[in-house]
Amino acid sequence: MKSPRIAITMGDPAGVGPELCLQLLSTTSVLEECHPVIFGDLTAIEKTAAQMGMSFPECAIVQSDRIDLQTDAPATFVDLANDAGVSLVAGQISAQTGKASFQFIESAIASAISGVTDAVVTGPIHKEAWRMAGIEYPGHTELFADRASSDRFCMMMTAPTFSCSLVTTHVGYHEVPQLMTTDRIREVISLTDEALTRILGRKPKLIALGLNPHAGEGGLFGSNEEENIILPAVTSATDEGVDITGPIPPDTAFLPWKRDETDGYICMYHDQGLIPFKALNFDTGVNITLGLPLIRTSVDHGTALDIAWQGKADISSLISAVRLAVKLSI
Repeated sequence: MKSPRIAITMGDPAGVGPELCLQLLSTTSVLEECHPVIFGDLTAIEKTAAQMGMSFPECAIVQSDRIDLQTDAPATFVDLANDAGVSLVAGQISAQTGKASFQFIESAIASAISGVTDAVVTGPIHKEAWRMAGIEYPGHTELFADRASSDRFCMMMTAPTFSCSLVTTHVGYHEVPQLMTTDRIREVISLTDEALTRILGRKPKLIALGLNPHAGEGGLFGSNEEENIILPAVTSATDEGVDITGPIPPDTAFLPWKRDETDGYICMYHDQGLIPFKALNFDTGVNITLGLPLIRTSVDHGTALDIAWQGKADISSLISAVRLAVKLSI
């Protein structure tokens, strides 16, 4: 069987992305499982290697308009040479680094859509750098959905312990109740059920969280979002064979005994799911965009500018993301 070709974006070159790519290209077990195709800036990764005292691992180096994966090299580096690498300083984001990380992602998406690669794994970006570059997307998820023309999608954080899917993502808290509709919650439940069935090899057990403290306490808190919006979605999903309960109070949903009997949580807003998820799964967590016509996974951490290019970055999340992409692409 042909080894899967996994597109991997460098992320913001001023962050830990370049050193994670260097580590990945030196990880024998990963090279045995797939053919990594790194989309980045050669000058940036060479600067990183020099500062860290590392040698650049063996790989084929190609240009974005001449991607040829017919090589005996264990990996391929697609050099999207831009002006970010020339003036690049570790730990200092800029419009140039934002533009570069955006370009890496767009090229990787195009490679997956065209069939050159089998999946995309994204390195960490810096949203402020994107804003400095005039890029209006709030994050990876929205960019992938737009480029893949997907109207039905959601963000899920997954780890061997449990997963969290988000009804709303990168929005202010005051916007959450307006964006929570029964149809949207039902969509996220369905996407999560489908994805975890594939990942686990069985039907998952899901829980929907309430929006308000104590899941509204029977209407005492909030505006009856639990009764009027969340519960109808849960009931509809249950009627169609999904194993889901809720809405339940978020503050007790992640207790150890509850996690032991739960595969996935349907969370109403970003931090409701990501705070407990990252507290318990930071090293092994993977971000996956559900509902796309292509496979996209990602590290679950940021650019870590304070430790960039110092050899301190933990590669565990990137390896987990690559291995999940390989699993889903086979």
